[in-house]
Amino acid sequence: MGVNEKKRLSPELREKQIVSEAIAFFADQGFGGQTRELAKRIGITQPLLYRYFASKDALIERVYQDVFVGRWKEDWQAILTERAIPLRERLTRVYREYARVIDNREWVRILILAGMKGESLNRRYLDQVRNKLIEPLCREMRHEAGLPSPEDVPLSSQELDIAWSFHGTFIYRGIRKWIYNVPVEGDADAAVDNAISVFLDGFPKTLPRILSGSAAG
Repeated sequence: MGVNEKKRLSPELREKQIVSEAIAFFADQGFGGQTRELAKRIGITQPLLYRYFASKDALIERVYQDVFVGRWKEDWQAILTERAIPLRERLTRVYREYARVIDNREWVRILILAGMKGESLNRRYLDQVRNKLIEPLCREMRHEAGLPSPEDVPLSSQELDIAWSFHGTFIYRGIRKWIYNVPVEGDADAAVDNAISVFLDGFPKTLPRILSGSAAG
């Protein structure tokens, strides 16, 4: 059997192969990587690649859908805002799962490399995080601390920074592992639980000061 015959795949399998290889390729090269090199890596021609994806942008969009959209859990926001459950438990459920989702080489490297190059997919993902996790978390912080809702007193940049810093703790663990190549030791769930404890100990003391400062201003 010839080489070409060995590599002949059904259209469905070929498309999956291209997407899988594209994810690994862009995680290595960033989105500046050339489709010519990607096709060579896969072992197909560039024209064949473009039969499946009409443009590089179309391929990048598919990568975004697979890596980020496909791994996002829509129930995270619902869990986070379910006040019948203690906040610690809600945070534990959401962020243990979130930490497992993002503990992935391709996820971390594509997010960071896309951000460095100013790719729009990075902004789209972070906008989703802000709308579905960060702002709801700020709302729950207010409620937990017995402070006015954002409808009465708009969220401040300082409050958003606190929530982003907490959220970023879990991404930074992946950066250490997949960008800096520094071994990450210890139990991942324990790391999540520790970060939550630090967060819950800190924000109830900090938020009243922030809001009183805003009111004074």
